[in-house]
Formats: sequence, C-alpha cells, structure tokens
Amino acid sequence: MNIRHLSRMALLTATVLLAGCPKGGQNYNAGEKAEALKDYDTALDYYNKALQASPNNTEYKLKAARMRFEAGQWHVDQGRRLRQQANLELALAEFRKAQMIDPSSAVAAQEVQATMELLAAKQGTTLNMAPPASPADDANLMVGPPKLAPMSRAPINMRATNDSKAVFDAIGKLAGLTVIFDSDFTSRRISVELTDVTLEQALNIVALQSKAFWRPETSNIIFVIPDQPQKRKDYEEEVVKTFYLKNTVLPQELTEIVTSIRQLLDLRRVQQINAQNAIVMRDTPDRVMLAQKIIDDIDKAKPEVVIQIAVLQARRDRLKNMGIQPGTSSTLAFTPGGVSNSTTTQTATSLALNQLQKLSTADYSVTLPGAQASFLMTDTSTQIIDNPEIRVVDGQTAKLRVGDRVPVATGSFQAGIGVGATGAGAGVVNPLVNTQFQYLDVGVNVDVTPRIHPNHEISMKVNVVVSSVTGSSNIGGISQPIISQRSIEHDIRLQDGEVNILGGLIERTDSDIINGWPGLAKLPFFRYFFSNDTVEHQDNEVLIVLIPHIVRLPTLTAENLRSIASGSDANAEVRLENEIMAPPVPKAQSAPGLAPAPTTPQSAAPAPAPAAAAGAQNVMLRFDPATVTLKAGQTTTLGIVVQNVQDLYSIPLLLQFNPAMVSIEDVRQGGFLSGGTQDIAIVERVDKERGQAIVSATRMPNTPGVSGSGTLVGVVVKGVAPGSSQLSIVQVNAKDSQQRPIQVVTSEATIQVQ
Repeated sequence: MNIRHLSRMALLTATVLLAGCPKGGQNYNAGEKAEALKDYDTALDYYNKALQASPNNTEYKLKAARMRFEAGQWHVDQGRRLRQQANLELALAEFRKAQMIDPSSAVAAQEVQATMELLAAKQGTTLNMAPPASPADDANLMVGPPKLAPMSRAPINMRATNDSKAVFDAIGKLAGLTVIFDSDFTSRRISVELTDVTLEQALNIVALQSKAFWRPETSNIIFVIPDQPQKRKDYEEEVVKTFYLKNTVLPQELTEIVTSIRQLLDLRRVQQINAQNAIVMRDTPDRVMLAQKIIDDIDKAKPEVVIQIAVLQARRDRLKNMGIQPGTSSTLAFTPGGVSNSTTTQTATSLALNQLQKLSTADYSVTLPGAQASFLMTDTSTQIIDNPEIRVVDGQTAKLRVGDRVPVATGSFQAGIGVGATGAGAGVVNPLVNTQFQYLDVGVNVDVTPRIHPNHEISMKVNVVVSSVTGSSNIGGISQPIISQRSIEHDIRLQDGEVNILGGLIERTDSDIINGWPGLAKLPFFRYFFSNDTVEHQDNEVLIVLIPHIVRLPTLTAENLRSIASGSDANAEVRLENEIMAPPVPKAQSAPGLAPAPTTPQSAAPAPAPAAAAGAQNVMLRFDPATVTLKAGQTTTLGIVVQNVQDLYSIPLLLQFNPAMVSIEDVRQGGFLSGGTQDIAIVERVDKERGQAIVSATRMPNTPGVSGSGTLVGVVVKGVAPGSSQLSIVQVNAKDSQQRPIQVVTSEATIQVQ
C-alpha cells in the first residue's frame, strides 16, 4: 500500500468521523460556553439551533426553555436600570426585546406598559386606549338616572331672603328648569347669597338649607324631596351593575371582596356569582361608583416569583484497618479426674480433702489466645447536586420534593390470646406484632412561601431539608434506614436576583482506634504484628443557595393610590372636582365651553361655519389699542372689540401673556353684550404664574343675542418688568342664542414695558 492510498483512507476516515459528530452537540456545547459567560442571547441562539438539529432531544428542549427565561429576565433587569437612570427610550427597547424573546413573560409586558405611561406623561400626552364596550351601549335601556341638561350653564349670582320654594323656582328660571316638590316638602324661610356658582352648586346649597335633596326627573325637570332616610330609600335612583373580576381564583377570595365592599359602603343588595367569577350589585349610582373604585384597586393579578435553588451535598468516607491483633486473654480450667463405669463417665465437680495429694498437671487445662490479621481499606465518595426551579404565586406555599420515599417500619403490639382449658395449665399464645410502614421523603425538600413587595423585594419563609440514607440499623429484627438530615428554616428578605446562601455546613469526623498489647503496640515496626490500627475519616459538606426572580409585579398605579371623597356616614356619594370650584374651570386650563387647545398645527384647522353664518362677513376680535407702552407698576386698560357679529349670546375667551413682563389685574364689562340695559354674567380667572386668563361673558337666560360691533370687555393690564409681551387670544368659542358656534378671527396686542 503506497502513501497515496494511505492519505485517501485517512481522508475517508476523517470524513466519516466528522459526519458522525452531531451538529446539535456542537451547538449545545457552544451554548453552554456562552451561558457560562452570561451571554444569554448567544446561548439561546445556540440552544435553538441544537434543538432544530435534534427536535426530539428532551435535554435540548429544557435548556432552550430555561435560557429563554434567563435571556428575557436579563433584558428586563437592564431595562429597569436604564429606567432608574431616566433613560426611558432605551429602557422601553430593552423591555420590548425581553417580550420578543419570552412572549410568556408577564413582567416584561407590565414593564412595557409602565414605561409607555411614563413616556406619555413626560411628553404630556395620553395613551390611546379604547374603553371596553358595554353591553348597555347597544340596548335601548338607560345606563343610569337622567342627566341634567339645563338651557343655560351660565354662573348664577343671587342674593335672596325668601321662602325655600321661591328660591328653588328662581334658580330654575335662571337655568331654564322646571322645579316640582314632594307633597311632604315643608317650605321654610332661608337666606342665600350666591356668587358665581354653578347650577348644581346653587341647588345643593339651597337644598342643604332647606333640609332637602333633589334629583333630575328629566333633562329639564328636577324633583325636590325632604331629606329623610325613608324618603331617600323611596326616591333615590338605583342602578344595577355586574363586575367581572379577572384575577380571583378561589371562591373565598370573591367572598372576601364582597364582604369588604358591603361593610365599607353599607350595601344592601350585592351578590357574588362564583360560576362567572362576578359580583352583581344594585344600589345608588354613587355607591356603585365607589364599589367600582374599590374593586378596581383590589382586583389585581397576583405577583409571581421564580426561585432558583442550588443544593450541593458532598460526602466522603475513608476507612483503613490494618495489623495483626493477638489474643489478649487465656483461660485456665480445673478438670479433676472423674469416676468411670461401664456406661458413663462422670466428671467430679468437687474433690475430697484426702485426694488433694493426688492432683497433677493432668487435672488442669489452658486455652491459649489466638491472633487475627486485618488488611482492609475502604474509600467511599458521594456527591449530590440539585438545581431545581419553582414558580409560586405571592402568598402561596410551593413545595418541592426531589429524592426517594423511604419506608420506615412502625409497630404496635397486640396482647396474647389464651388457648385451651382455663386454670394454671391453660396455654397462652405469645404477643403478636403488627408492623406498619411510613414513607419518608428523603432527598431535597423545599417549602417556600414568598411575599412580593412593590419595591422589587421578596420576603420568603423558607424551610429546606436535605437528607440522605447513610446506613441501616437492625431494630426488633427489622432493618431500619439511618437518615442523615440537614434542615434550615427561617424568614429572609431579598432583592430581585439577589444570591443568598442559606447554609454552608461542613462536618468532618476523624477517628483512630488501636487494639493490641501494651508496649508492643507502640513499637514502630513490630506494632503491625502485635496490634490492629483502624483509621476512619468522614467528610460531609452541604451548600444551599436561593436566587429569587420576580416574573410578575403588583400593578399598582397612581389611580389606585388616590383617595376619593365618599360623602357622609348616612349618605355615600361621589363628587367631581369641578363641582366645588367657582367659577368652574375644566381641565387643561380651558374656559367653560372652550374646545381643548390644539397640540399640533394640523389640529388647528377651523371647523366649517354653520349654515346660519354662511355668506356673513368675518367676525373679528381685536384689542383696542393694539399697541401700548407703560412703565413697570403702571396699569392701563385694553378693550376687546368684536366686529360684524350676529346674534352673539356668549363668548368664552382664553388669553395668553408673558407673566415675567405683564399681568392682568381685572376684567371689566364693556357694554356691547348687555345692550346697555341688561346685566350680563362675567366670569374671570387669572393664573399669573402660567400667564393665562379665562374670561367668559354671557347674557341672561331666555334673552336674544346682540348684533353689530362694540367692546365686549376691558382688560386691566399692569407692567411688571421691562420688556415686551404679546397679549393673545388663543382660544374662543362664541355662540349665538341657539347655542350654535360662531366663527371668529382673532388678533393680538403688543405691550411694551419700560
């Protein structure tokens, strides 16, 4: 065979060997190396490739699933660090990557939602989340009591000392409402002074003084009733609502929620439906709203935690038994001669005195000691490594049992049973033994009860028992196992991902036993012939490590932590914030009836003009004068003039100025809207810190609008510091007497402070 043939055979052999090496094994080994370097993304990629090469390999499946969790959790931790550094954009990217790696990770989805809310709050926007559809929206049934819709929402100014019925009627006429009274209503003389209050505030104040309450019967009719418990029970409107809970599991949890809201709100009609995991309630709208708030705060998904447990138990027993152990005692026996006959030979146990002279060495026997040689060496090494993971819900106990169930005998004795005739000669059977067996869990036994805190900490009540069978013992004729046990039970509190060593126990036992003749057993060489040396070493090490990882967090929002007003002890009710403000100011610093301020230029497109205004000249608002110069501390008045308006009834305005240069001190009536003869309602609210002023001018109810041109209001401006400021009308929502919008073109004024 030449060299060419040898090279071909070598190449063929190498090809066969490479073909025999599975591709999955190479990827698996590469994944283990990446995992050891904590490069979880790369490790997951290799494990997935190994699983694709060997889809039926269970070990590859387990490794890929575990590494998917590890990689996702690593990106969640990175996102939390970035969010703590106020880097919300990169944090959101990490959370989304964790969600892509492990779609089953609930904590990743929660962190994405929380980070998006923080970004929305930072940018001053809100998330577009459509409210859940209500079945009542598609039905022809009312979803609640009638809503009050008066003809006028103008602020009410009134001072009167009169009969309470007359005061109610006067307020109703101002708002265009009809007021009816219960037959048991007793009118009394009251004094009221109302200044720039809403319709609801005025009705509530008069009802409080009259010891009554009111409710809407229709959109423009209210019913006034004496404030008595029986009357409230007879006339207060009630609603029925079903609450479907998402996160309760056991009927006891549903019962606990029902009991809580019943006691807190004094509910009369509330029923839990275990089959649908729901609560049905019938009560006043205010109590139902309060119950909704409580249920929303309580019905949260329970947090969950994954606990990684690492248990290492190493045991080594070494035994050496060497040497020759000689006898340590001898026996000298006295055996005098016996008397013999034809059948038996009897050995005397005693000797007469006259026979002592006949004793000889034949009458004695000596037992010489023996010796035992031992040459034995035993070396036993045992190592147990367990690395399980358990996932447990907050407040629940998780139990893990890894090992064997070893039978242990337990016995109970049964008394003997008599047999035969009675009396002294009666036979008795010995007591019977009834042997029973009890199985013990031997191995790694873990009981964990976690409590997850909102600050990413976990309190755990831990009970870890590591046991093993180390030998056996014969008890009562039954071989019983000897179980070695290491137990740890305590309460700990850890951070998410913190490594904690519960117990590191090292036990070593050394024993050296020498049996032999005194003196000779200590000689350096001869001791092996006159002694036996037994040396035994036992090493036992146990190490237990716990690493908790939060996989679901408590979803507590600012709304859950917010308290709300709930009325009095006798009458539970809810209130809106703008119901106690005078004058009312909607959110986003908008005047009553104003549309929200546009956030982008595209949203500022004008709405189409109403048909009534078609063909009319443009309505304009301007300042008179348009330019003014004043000194710091000096005041002046700028008029807001309207031109070419038809049927103007109300006009709310939002003014903007530079608070560092000027300030608005007062707003005065201009005379155009009143027609020179009637009073008008003027509402003003100035925010000097933000540089905004809300001004609203409205004619009295049931009066026509005015047309033409003239001064609406006068704005008193004061110079604050040298500089220049623009006084602008940034929002306006003029309406005619039919509550139709009027399109208005605005301008601005320039104020120079010297």
